[in-house]
Amino acid sequence: MELTEILRIAVDEGASDVFVVAGLPLTFKINGHQDRRGAVLMPDDTEAVIRALYQQARRDPEPHLNSPSVDDDFSFSVHDLGRFRANVLRQRGSLAAVLRVIRFGLPDPAALGIPQQVLSFARRRQGLVLVTGPAGSGKSTTLACMIDAINREREGHIITMEDPIEFIHHHNRCIVTQREIGTDTRTYVQALRGALRESPDVILLGEMRDDETMEVAMQAAETGQLLFSTLHTTGAANTMDRIIDAFPAARQGQVRVQLAMILQGVISQQLVPTTDGGQTVAFEIMDSTPAIRTLIREGRTHQIDASIQAGAAQGMCTMDDSLAALCRAGRITKETALTYCLHLETMQRKLAGAR
Repeated sequence: MELTEILRIAVDEGASDVFVVAGLPLTFKINGHQDRRGAVLMPDDTEAVIRALYQQARRDPEPHLNSPSVDDDFSFSVHDLGRFRANVLRQRGSLAAVLRVIRFGLPDPAALGIPQQVLSFARRRQGLVLVTGPAGSGKSTTLACMIDAINREREGHIITMEDPIEFIHHHNRCIVTQREIGTDTRTYVQALRGALRESPDVILLGEMRDDETMEVAMQAAETGQLLFSTLHTTGAANTMDRIIDAFPAARQGQVRVQLAMILQGVISQQLVPTTDGGQTVAFEIMDSTPAIRTLIREGRTHQIDASIQAGAAQGMCTMDDSLAALCRAGRITKETALTYCLHLETMQRKLAGAR
């Protein structure tokens, strides 16, 4: 297939990803399932598709494809079709690529089942909001919905740092500056330090990858901006431990105090298969109440789940409660809830008697 035909099939049939790998047919990921089409691809076939990707992105392929190891991320748009995020790699000596499909326009939170409790974090004025979950769980989509809400509801300067840029935000009530790592700036840390001199009101940091990025992000949140970022963790308690453990033991006490002061909330999400063959999102929502700030400051993160459950009246929800609610509503099976839960024995008790 020509590249444009591949991309059109992906968009028309609702694929989230396209895999171009030698030894397999072209593979579309639709509702979490693989759909393999056509003949098995040979190394020359994958290279032809990947060179077409670079041409579509107006990007010179030679520095990357002639390298003994390739790990290249970039995004591009196709008129009247959509945006696509490409990752090019080398495996078994041949070129391969994985494409993420990003449709034109911004996502509709109501259609995606993103609750108002999640969107309410867009109304905060300062501090740190984290959206966490496994790769491919929709973190970028949730963040795009919150950034769009800010852009529509109040004035300010929004700066995003992404690798690569996915959703395009037009200037509305806010000025929106979108910077792509590797194209507009070298690193997250460099972009973040620069952003503090660019009169920001809201900062979107694509990912807190290491302790240096975490440290600068927390410093930015302390100076009065609202900062959104992501981590590949599941659950608020695990997220707190991941951040604190990234620092040397001698600094962890200071980091706990700092995190307790600036953290506004943690939204953890994962995509789970539904009974009708599709997918839905399960959310854990933690708001930084005084009780939770105390738990973070005193290193009692293992008690966070209990505090989230106690805060249900304020819109908080644990991941396991979210999964249990989806199961009771018939959206997912009991087996799915047990597979994706964080505490198996507790979930078994919650679902006792459920089908």
